[in-house]
Amino acid sequence: MVQAGVEHDRVGERWGLLRARLHSMEFESDLSCTLEYKSFRSTVPLKQIVVDSDGLKVWKVYEAGPREVRCPLVCLPPVIGTADCFYRQVLSLTARGYRVISVEYPVYWNVMDWCEGFKHLLDRLDVDQAHILGASLGGFLAQKFAELTSNSPRVASLILCNSFIDTKIFNYTDSSSVFWMLPSTLLKKMIIGRFPRKLMDPHIADSIDFMVERLECLSQSELASRLTLNCSPDYVQPQKVEMEVTLVDVFDESALSQSVKEEMYKCYPNARLAHLKTGGNFPFLSRADEVNMYIQVHLRGYEGTHLSATDSGTPVER
Repeated sequence: MVQAGVEHDRVGERWGLLRARLHSMEFESDLSCTLEYKSFRSTVPLKQIVVDSDGLKVWKVYEAGPREVRCPLVCLPPVIGTADCFYRQVLSLTARGYRVISVEYPVYWNVMDWCEGFKHLLDRLDVDQAHILGASLGGFLAQKFAELTSNSPRVASLILCNSFIDTKIFNYTDSSSVFWMLPSTLLKKMIIGRFPRKLMDPHIADSIDFMVERLECLSQSELASRLTLNCSPDYVQPQKVEMEVTLVDVFDESALSQSVKEEMYKCYPNARLAHLKTGGNFPFLSRADEVNMYIQVHLRGYEGTHLSATDSGTPVER
């Protein structure tokens, strides 16, 4: 009973800290203080790329690896993610010869406009086709982009991490049209409220802290537009997504229910399944070594072809 009480107090303490961080800009997560993250920020420059004629749509991009590769791995973040949330993939995979691009999208209020902007971004980056790693919303947008460009393919393959096929799962489809007018604090509370309130693995806890820190970097319009993309009525037509797919998901608690995962399996019956025993909502951070291994397995089949994510002359470390 005493131990249970202690654990309950710890959970309450962490939950209180998460809520407090909504009102504090001074918080710095443990992952942000690591040598690994500091190395990433000091060696990989942040680029800002304009994709429209009026200069309003500015994508933020971290890019590393051989620039001559025309079919790199492109990473798309979840709702609260910024371009640096895939830093552990960028560092690990570029060290093995891959070209990796991690992006952060500007304000778009509908999927069609987002896809048009993303297509222009790929053009600016000299990318013919891309292998896309998408987490949650990033995975949904990756599927929609593959669907909408199916007649002139820009997507070579998909790696979908804790993603979904239909936005109705979030139960906000009726209210998504008013997100644009809600205050930032309320939008953030909607997101924080979906995080688990129980004692958790320290690596998972660290990943949540890091992503909450990223959440604080987003403006009201950025967050509102992402939630609008995430929750407005829409679904993927998987019959138009004819390519190799790897599904990365976790067996422990995450924002997605088991029924959502099973729907993904049903829509992609030939997908490679990359199950993680634990990992929470952000396994690309909390279980980076395992996720990176699955990414390499996925990309390995393209080596030596025009869809290789590595320079043909660069040996890939195993």
